[in-house]
Amino acid sequence: MSHPNLYTLVDAAKFVLQEIAKHPDFQALDYHPDLTIGDAQTALSYLKQELESHPKTSA
Repeated sequence: MSHPNLYTLVDAAKFVLQEIAKHPDFQALDYHPDLTIGDAQTALSYLKQELESHPKTSA
């Protein structure tokens, strides 16, 4: 079974998080957990940096 490119999945996840953060229904929740969407975005940025430092694993 072929797996999608990890860069593609990370970019898709970052896009989805941005859309969630902008969504009026999410904003109306006034939701403030200990870990935020911003934390998840940061984690994905770190993952992408790690992928870039290991280019053969991201092909």
